[in-house]
Amino acid sequence: MSALWYFEDVNLFKILCPHKYPAYKEGHMLNKYKKKDYIYFEEDTANKIYLIDRGKVKIGYYTEEGEEVIKAILTKGEIFGEKAILGIEKRNEFAQSIDNTTEICPVSKETMYSLMRDNVSVSFKIYKFIGLRMKKLERRLQLLLFKDTRTRLLEFFKELCEEYGHECEKTGDQVIEHPYTQKDIATLIGTSRPTLNTLMNELKQEKVIEFNRKEIRLLKKVA
Repeated sequence: MSALWYFEDVNLFKILCPHKYPAYKEGHMLNKYKKKDYIYFEEDTANKIYLIDRGKVKIGYYTEEGEEVIKAILTKGEIFGEKAILGIEKRNEFAQSIDNTTEICPVSKETMYSLMRDNVSVSFKIYKFIGLRMKKLERRLQLLLFKDTRTRLLEFFKELCEEYGHECEKTGDQVIEHPYTQKDIATLIGTSRPTLNTLMNELKQEKVIEFNRKEIRLLKKVA
């Protein structure tokens, strides 16, 4: 199942977006952003959760040396700023549009709590979703710190397979139809685009993968 707007059997867009509720729809607008526009900065007040209706957003922070560290690149149907639900008052990351046609649905904490209060089961699943997201980001940061580039790339393929993959009925290969550019992937695994191209071509020569602009096919189990 696609990860877009979904967690288990729950459609998060239908649950969380105020446009789906007559009581909240009036006066609620989608916010539009151009490339490099910030949705929020580090230290901003954490009072909203955001749903991506269109475009791409990168989530990251800056080290004391001023180096940018990218934690995630999110696309249509994904949620960010979710730590606000947990009572965290200040952002410890920034969110920036990396697409010229990004559209975001902002949801205030108060609206979110109201929506969640109506369904305890859904509320539980949302909190579980947040926990899994945090574990995923922590794991990615550990890979950036302690693993070599090839290992980081293979681990990223595993992650993509879980989110966007399906098994080819004819060959049994894992086919990943993903929304990322090579630049996105290079950013997420902490390498340069030329290095990524070299690694991808090496893996292709080793008959581990086949790939094109929108699809990666895993020909062997990624160890």
